[in-house]
Amino acid sequence: MKKSTTYFVSSLNGNDENDGLSESTAFKSLNKINEIELAPGDKVFLLKGSVFENEFLHLKNCGDINGDMIEITSYGDNGDLPIINTNGKGVWYQDYGNELDFGGHVYKGNVSSAILLYDVENILIKDIEITNKEKFKDMESYCAADKMDRTGVAAVAKNRGTLHSITLDNLFIHDINGNVYNKHMNNGGIYMTCFKPDDEKKTGVARYDGVTVENCFVKNVSRWGIAVGYSYRHKDFATKELSEETFKKYGNENITLKNNYVKFAGGDAITPMYALNPLVEHNVADSCATEMNDRYYKYPKKRAGKVAAAIWPWKCKNALLRYNDVVDTKLNQDGMAYDADSGDGTKYEYNYSRLNEGGCMMFCLQEAVHNTFENNLSFDDLSGTMTPASNPDAYVANNTFYVREGVPFVRKRMHGKMTLKNNKIIKTTIGNKETKGEGYFLFST
Repeated sequence: MKKSTTYFVSSLNGNDENDGLSESTAFKSLNKINEIELAPGDKVFLLKGSVFENEFLHLKNCGDINGDMIEITSYGDNGDLPIINTNGKGVWYQDYGNELDFGGHVYKGNVSSAILLYDVENILIKDIEITNKEKFKDMESYCAADKMDRTGVAAVAKNRGTLHSITLDNLFIHDINGNVYNKHMNNGGIYMTCFKPDDEKKTGVARYDGVTVENCFVKNVSRWGIAVGYSYRHKDFATKELSEETFKKYGNENITLKNNYVKFAGGDAITPMYALNPLVEHNVADSCATEMNDRYYKYPKKRAGKVAAAIWPWKCKNALLRYNDVVDTKLNQDGMAYDADSGDGTKYEYNYSRLNEGGCMMFCLQEAVHNTFENNLSFDDLSGTMTPASNPDAYVANNTFYVREGVPFVRKRMHGKMTLKNNKIIKTTIGNKETKGEGYFLFST
């Protein structure tokens, strides 16, 4: 059995002529780590206070499923977290291998990623700061339709079948200037995807079983904040009711997104995708969907409209979203805090929302079934508190809604079905300049 190795990297006092095996003989650049074939149990320590300018980490090696993980983290008693400033370097080619569920979605092209985990499993990355930005001369350049996608952390499952145990912990990811329009490229703060294998019969379906993203601060990113699991096998999830067997063959399992803070995401904040029983809890989404407007989203071509919500699952089974906090999601065709979208058995409980310009909650279209919204608190959400968008069977119970006078409880032109039970709807004049927020009256449904 190979003995595990610890490598040290310091932009402050390292040298790439060193062996990297001690603090006093640290490497200087991340490129030395890219060249190494990391083995199970290996650790890579980046010195606090280091700044790795125009650098990136692109890993293709795996830890061991029995517990010997590869670990990438920081070291040192003083200084800020080590920073990877990728600045558009680290370019790789993304290709799902087939078109996506909507023909207008871009599914292949160049991507710049500060950290890329390509067919990597059993790995822990923690305590690192990441940027991947570009200075634009004008708004036209920033909004260009063919602008390159960028990611803070990108993960890809392709030729190793099911990938296990990927953990991202306490990462500060900010200023990621990706493409405004491309929803399902590896584009934004953290984005994980599944591509069509070269030989699926040999390697098995590309999927994830065991992803944890926790304690991360994601700020000023385009387009997504945190997204896990968009899949080339999307056609296997085209029905309303979804079986657990489908997910165990083609989807993702054991996805946990918790204690993360996403601020100023250009589009959506946090989304698990094609996942069985994903857990999304104790997250905050603050002022997201900032680019879903005519100033930024000007040249979509065939990529469809300006739609983004804050914290929601896509094509999941029994997703549980609880104890999350969403404020100030910007208005677009969606713009609400929460959304049960084209999934089976989504449950929202004990969540809080406030001043979201598109409202509190949407049940989206006919393929969103068996979804519940219980014991949540909505305070002064706008446009229309609830959006039952052609939904067949939403269940809304035991919630408290503070609804500004003049704001409808149900968003206009929404004609889905909602069963309402034991909700408190408190009409308030908060936001009315003449009354200065005074005055309430209560009724229940």
